[in-house]
Amino acid sequence: MTDNSFLSVYYEDQNYHKFDAVSESSTALLIIDLQNTYTKLGKTADTIRFSQFSQRLEKIVIPNTKKLLFEFRKRNMQIIYCRIASHLKNGNDRSLSQKLEGWNSTLLFKDDYDSQIIDSIAPQSEEIVLTKTTDSALTGTNLRLLLNNLSIKTVVCAGIFTDQCVSSTVRSLSDESFDVIVPHDATAAGTMELHNAELTILNHIYCTVMSSDKIIDLLK
Repeated sequence: MTDNSFLSVYYEDQNYHKFDAVSESSTALLIIDLQNTYTKLGKTADTIRFSQFSQRLEKIVIPNTKKLLFEFRKRNMQIIYCRIASHLKNGNDRSLSQKLEGWNSTLLFKDDYDSQIIDSIAPQSEEIVLTKTTDSALTGTNLRLLLNNLSIKTVVCAGIFTDQCVSSTVRSLSDESFDVIVPHDATAAGTMELHNAELTILNHIYCTVMSSDKIIDLLK
């Protein structure tokens, strides 16, 4: 799918391109919730409905995240990880949406293996790792303060799930007047239908959707 495919009714008659270049000094890569627990989805009998997600995570999202990490590291650009996990083993510190019955009620304690960042994209020295107890990385951490302290103006948001924590983070960042870019090939939702629908909703209002290769081409 090309970048221009994510156009809602609000922008379908416009040839809109916000970014001609991306400043290396004021841009950060934010990796959202790429944690060990989600590599298990689609691989067990009770999660087989997520097999599409599992394949996309393994074959598309992780490789493109690695590509972005390589380019950002090569340029000494800011890289921040954010994971969803509780500080308390009983999870009582989670937000209400994380305590409701159903999908969002997954309890991930911060010290458990399942809550850690996937090994193949693990953070390196001095790459910040934040722990959030709600969907939005901005609402659930001191990310706003860190971005301002680091003079960051543009945030590239990769990770999962497109329609949940990625979307919540993108909207929060946009409301705080950060420019946001979402690589459509380094994000995933439970299904491609949800993924494509959410990016179409977000694109050109709360963020700019483009490929990982396009983002790398714009770095300067």
